[in-house]
Amino acid sequence: MTEQERPAAAGLPHDRLRRRYDPGALSFRTTAELDGLAELVGQDRALDAIRLAASIPHSDFNLFVLGPQGSGRHSAVRRLLSQRAEERAAPDDWAYVNNFDTPHKPVALRLPAGQAHPLRRAMQGLVDDLASDIPALFESDEYQTQRRAIDESYAERHESAMQAFAEKARAQNIALLRTPMGFMLSAVKDGELVKPDDYQKLPEDEREEIDRKIAALQEELSEVLREAPRIEKRHREEVEALNASMAERAVDARVAEVTAEFGHLEAIRRFLDAVRADIVENAELFLKAAAQANEGPFPGAVRRAHRESVFDRYAVNVMVGQEADATAPFVEEALPTYDRLVGRIEHVSQMGSLVTNFTMIRPGALHRANGGYLLLDARRVLSEPYAWDGLKRCLKSGEITITSLAERLSLMSTTSLEPDPIPLDIRVALVGERLMHALLVAFDPDFSQLFKLQADFEDAVDTGDEAVDAFARLVAGHVREAGLRPLTAEAVARLMEEAARLAGDTEKLSLRLEALSDLVREADHYAGDRGAEETGAEDIARAVDEAERRAGRLRDRMQEAIRRGTVLIDTEGGEVGQVNGLSVISLGGFAFGRPSRITARARMGTGKLVDIEREVELGGPLHSKGVMILSGYLTSNYALDAPFSLHASLVFEQSYGGVEGDSASSAELYALLSALSDLPIDQGFAVTGSVNQRGEVQAIGGVNEKIEGFFETCRARGLTGTQGVLIPESNVPHLMLRDEVVEAVRAERFRVIPVRTIDEGIEILTGVPAGARDADGHYPEDSVNGRVEARLRAFAEARRAYAARPGTQGAER
Repeated sequence: MTEQERPAAAGLPHDRLRRRYDPGALSFRTTAELDGLAELVGQDRALDAIRLAASIPHSDFNLFVLGPQGSGRHSAVRRLLSQRAEERAAPDDWAYVNNFDTPHKPVALRLPAGQAHPLRRAMQGLVDDLASDIPALFESDEYQTQRRAIDESYAERHESAMQAFAEKARAQNIALLRTPMGFMLSAVKDGELVKPDDYQKLPEDEREEIDRKIAALQEELSEVLREAPRIEKRHREEVEALNASMAERAVDARVAEVTAEFGHLEAIRRFLDAVRADIVENAELFLKAAAQANEGPFPGAVRRAHRESVFDRYAVNVMVGQEADATAPFVEEALPTYDRLVGRIEHVSQMGSLVTNFTMIRPGALHRANGGYLLLDARRVLSEPYAWDGLKRCLKSGEITITSLAERLSLMSTTSLEPDPIPLDIRVALVGERLMHALLVAFDPDFSQLFKLQADFEDAVDTGDEAVDAFARLVAGHVREAGLRPLTAEAVARLMEEAARLAGDTEKLSLRLEALSDLVREADHYAGDRGAEETGAEDIARAVDEAERRAGRLRDRMQEAIRRGTVLIDTEGGEVGQVNGLSVISLGGFAFGRPSRITARARMGTGKLVDIEREVELGGPLHSKGVMILSGYLTSNYALDAPFSLHASLVFEQSYGGVEGDSASSAELYALLSALSDLPIDQGFAVTGSVNQRGEVQAIGGVNEKIEGFFETCRARGLTGTQGVLIPESNVPHLMLRDEVVEAVRAERFRVIPVRTIDEGIEILTGVPAGARDADGHYPEDSVNGRVEARLRAFAEARRAYAARPGTQGAER
């Protein structure tokens, strides 16, 4: 019997309710016999996009990887980009060094790969060597002899000038006295200093003579004393010149060693020249450090701590340092904050102030991945303050500029730095959902310019011999990599059935690898419990059942409420204007069906179809659209020559959480046709499917869960063999029902009936022919459509008669 010849109430045969995969058709006994699959199944388009992003040289061809969670997006991008990174040469090293002229603007050094860390160690060695060489050189006999000669020369020069002045004063009977306050002149008579009292007793002309001599000598003394600072300056200059010449001998030798190793690089040669000049000019830093290091009970610790602070000016702060055999970097940043992406400038507290220097610049993920690949989770980047803005700024400018976020937000005012920007050559891969990609395209004008490539991962793959073989090899590779027991062919066949159910299509296999991986690992645990060396089909089945049982508390409570009569659902008898609708509730990764009573009431009116859910703002826009379609169906199919004079109301009974979607529109239409025709609907049926204005029943989602939800209700009350579910015929390829439903259909205790049109469905629900218009355009009187049209005509006549009654003009609205 063909599909068209099947009786209207006939259900689908049990073998069409679930696709079975034959283990005998598989070419292996266990997955241990299979080679693992290196690539994902059915993701050629997405993988090609990743490969293009990894190889194309243009800077703005960054990648956005989109698709469902658990589809293997992260692992695929990680594997392909890391493989490509291993094929590329390592990028240049980068380091920051001191800018001796402008310390707040550190200089960025670009070095060949593998040179940054050796340079840092060489500079540490240079400072350590000079910390010993310079103090030793200044303590040498040679230096001490030259220094003593200079000191004695200037001391003698100063003393001789004072001695000559003293002799001149003595010749005039004036003595030069040294006091704590400086020098003073006093008269001498008979070899003795003239005391103030004796001075006042001298004759006036003698006193005047003494005053004249002292005044003249005072001028000469002032000139001698003024010459002393100039002598001291020349003394200091000669000492500094000596120090510099001595320091140059030590510095030149040590700097020459570093230059011999790195001098072929112009940037390093300029840096070493600046270091040499600064050390020669500040050689006393090494002397002070040596003096402080010998103080206290822990000279070694003091020396190390002191050098870390004093000699930071000569350090090399490595931002990116490659190993000698390194390749291009691949970096995955799990916490992409602003600082962890673009780097940060740290501060330390000194005497109540926050200070910093170039050694406190810390690299970010962009530095570490520069010259290679960076993998980020899009949601995490967008959720971190200023991280997305910082990433875009660096990609647009082609360089990494480190700025303090606190300074940018004016949260603190302290010493900060302006490091040289580092050129950026990177490929960024963002992983996110399709909705996030759509929002970025719509609302961020920079996004499409910076991320020109998208890798869109499929949800499912079409079944076929190649796909089945590839799926089995993918499972084999995962089992081997995770160290699990091999799966038998029966287990793989059972797993593919579950993959088809996850896909919601008998002709596809789900690519939600994470969910399938969880299932395999749980099944492996159950196989271990029974002491098996291989995971069998029964272990997969148990894992499925246990996962549903763990997540099924709310489903069981709802079924309990129906069983106890708290939620009113009929599964037997007939009711006018009442039908069992079906909905799906999703909680995390678990979805289950829930039957709901839908009722309709009709009377004469002005052509208004009231959606009670919408009126109380519990109905979503899609549900409201479905109800409006019902009005279009009624007005285009019945009483075409009469005004539409219906006032009807539709409602989901005991619905408290809102209704969305149009999958109940066919059920609502059945209830409305029942109310208009006054024909009872068999309550042993539940209905799902949307409807269009032509009365065609359209496919909906969650068909398996909806059927199973009503089946559970009927089974709890006792299956009669007359119960079943009406589904859209276009949903038949999506059926992957649980075994208990399939067995009930096999035993003719339950039915799953596909329908194409509302007429087919109403005939099954009422047991009365729907009826078709004859040549004169009339429906049969006893048909459902005939009764509905007669009722609507009666409403129109009654409305016309009511309007014609005296005193009712204008009463209608």
